[in-house]
Amino acid sequence: MPSGHPLDIKSAFSIVGCEFGPMRVPRVFRFPKYPSLHDTDRQGKGPAMNMMHRHGIIAAVVAASLGMTLAACSTSGAGTLSSEVTGDVTVSDASATSTTSTISGDGAIDTSDLFTDRDLEQTADLEGATYYTVTSGEDIQISETGVYVISGTASDVTITINAADDAKVQIVLDGVSITNADAPAIYVVSADKTFVTTMSGSTNTLEVTGTFAAVGDTNTDAVIFSKDDLVLNGEGTLSITSTANGVSCKDDLTITGGTYSVSSTEDAFEANDSIAIAGGTFSIDTDKDGFHCENDEDDTVGFVYVCGGSFDISASDDGIQATTVAQIDGGSFAITASEGIEGTFVQINGGTIDISASDDGINAAAKSAALDVVIEFNGGDTTIVMGSGDTDAVDANGSIYVNDGTISITGSSAFDYDVTGELNGGTVTVNGSQITEMTTQMMGRGAVGAMTRG
Repeated sequence: MPSGHPLDIKSAFSIVGCEFGPMRVPRVFRFPKYPSLHDTDRQGKGPAMNMMHRHGIIAAVVAASLGMTLAACSTSGAGTLSSEVTGDVTVSDASATSTTSTISGDGAIDTSDLFTDRDLEQTADLEGATYYTVTSGEDIQISETGVYVISGTASDVTITINAADDAKVQIVLDGVSITNADAPAIYVVSADKTFVTTMSGSTNTLEVTGTFAAVGDTNTDAVIFSKDDLVLNGEGTLSITSTANGVSCKDDLTITGGTYSVSSTEDAFEANDSIAIAGGTFSIDTDKDGFHCENDEDDTVGFVYVCGGSFDISASDDGIQATTVAQIDGGSFAITASEGIEGTFVQINGGTIDISASDDGINAAAKSAALDVVIEFNGGDTTIVMGSGDTDAVDANGSIYVNDGTISITGSSAFDYDVTGELNGGTVTVNGSQITEMTTQMMGRGAVGAMTRG
């Protein structure tokens, strides 16, 4: 265990309104960038907790890495998932059409308010809904809260949502096919939150064939383009083909259900502040990243959280890329990419992950100055097959911790880290042989470290 400082857990989390019962507190704080949540960080940007509370990365890697137990942490609002968080949370309700996913309560990301009940509901309440049949060359303008059912086949049609800041708009795709030359099929200019829901049994197709045209100062470079929060769910199928991005959200992107086939020359799914996925089936073929989360004006946001779903990703760059935290709690992944999963802090707590990579299988790099660079395994079944050449299966420009889980690596360099490496548990197999001690090759940077079973 690297050196660090004692952590006042109760004081740290009182800022987010949590009350604590008995808990196990480890001897030291693993991440020295946050010796105390009341201190300034190394860059002098002010209290570290300011960033963590911004979008739910509570103390960044505090709860996750310390293995603590949260007790009686209440959430508020219509999106309450559970009145208590004690380890994992299974999110469901009485409806058979609601996503059921196990959301970790002690990972790097505060998941207490990631998904609302409506996010997880896979069917829309159609009572009082408005119905549209698309017509070529005729845009659809939506300006009020409500449910809108879209069907038909047409070209050069944009469904534009320009509603009040507190409006919740639900677009239900019920057998719709839209092919545009240079504009999004769905464009959210303004709303509190927009839901795009695929009707059960429906097949829907959205395509842009040419170069996207800007709308004023906005580069609307995605088939579904949203300036505000966007939720994708449903029980139908949506196929997206794009000459740029598939889905782009300039705020928080949430996906809880549906079947998606995306072919894009840029990112298949991208968001500025967060991507949270609780379910869905994804087939992605992209010339850039499968899932990409980055805000070029704020490096303290931009996390990716996955607790369920099935993913088949073929990407020329990264399968999944986060600016801050990439946390996998569940799901099934088959990723073929230059790099499989990348972030500043990458945490694998569950799921079945198969990565075939030509550069790094899992990579942690300093994309955010607010976090230490870390890769951590606490569970899951991870298989990484590396291409030949200067490649690393697990590569951190910081530290690597293997605490639990099963890891199988095929390649010339299994682990590469710059700071600290620990094998504290789990089962690690490299080229068919189980290991209890690992060496890291620094690829010409002049240092060799060892990871021993602690």
